[in-house]
Amino acid sequence: MGASVVKSVLLHLAIIGVLFGTANFHTPSPKVLEVTLNSKSMPEAENAVAAVTVDQKMVEQKVAELKRKENEKKRAEDKRIRDLERRASDARKQREAEARQIKKLEQERRAKEKETAQAQAQAKKAREIEQKERAKAQQAEKQKQEAEQAAKAAADKRKAEEDALKKAEEERKRQELEAKKRAEAAEQARQKALQEQMLQEQLAKEQAARNKVRQQQVVSEVDKYKALIMARIQQNLLIDEKMKNQQCRVNIRLGFNGLVTQVKSLGGDKLVCEAALRAVRMADTLPVSKDKDVFEQLKNINLTIKPQF
Repeated sequence: MGASVVKSVLLHLAIIGVLFGTANFHTPSPKVLEVTLNSKSMPEAENAVAAVTVDQKMVEQKVAELKRKENEKKRAEDKRIRDLERRASDARKQREAEARQIKKLEQERRAKEKETAQAQAQAKKAREIEQKERAKAQQAEKQKQEAEQAAKAAADKRKAEEDALKKAEEERKRQELEAKKRAEAAEQARQKALQEQMLQEQLAKEQAARNKVRQQQVVSEVDKYKALIMARIQQNLLIDEKMKNQQCRVNIRLGFNGLVTQVKSLGGDKLVCEAALRAVRMADTLPVSKDKDVFEQLKNINLTIKPQF
């Protein structure tokens, strides 16, 4: 925007220069007064004068605007320079303060080093005196310990001999007592083993007898429930004359409450197998025992289905 304003101002200045250059500043020669009655040319001259007056005002305004902006720019530059000088002065003062602080710290450091060196020298001297005293005390303690160790060694030797005799006697008595205890323990163990063997044999016989009775009971119960299951299937079995003397073997899997979970044919007459599978599915649930051992033999059973006529 600033460049366009400058161009406009220069253009107007050029126009003014041309107008002044072409203007005649010499005193004009006296001329005979001429009166022109052509009214059409007068407005054109007035318009030209008005245009020149307007251009002159615009040029003056532009020049004033440029001066104002130049003054603002100068004031801004002066302010920037003053700020830089102030910051430079502040920085110089800060550096001088830091230099004084560093010098002070350096003096304190040297004084501290001197104090430390003096303290270290005194501590070294004290340590040397302490080491000498400790060496004397250690030598005296060593002599005392050697004397005590010699006396203790003699007492220990005498006591060791007495303890050895006492220990040998105690060991002999202990071995005799242990031999007696081992003999008694061996006899007790033999008697106990014999009793345990007899008890185990008795328990085995009783368990075998109970198992036999239980097995017979389970077999009897299994047979009973197989018969009940077979009867339930026969009730639902739809028979035909073509099934006479025919049979089918089926596998049935039951839940703990007798629910039929699976039934499949294991082979046989086709008509009988179809009727048997249908009869099992119609039954839905079959009789089962609440006895766990009996149920274990019923939950997955194979039956041979023969139509009864």
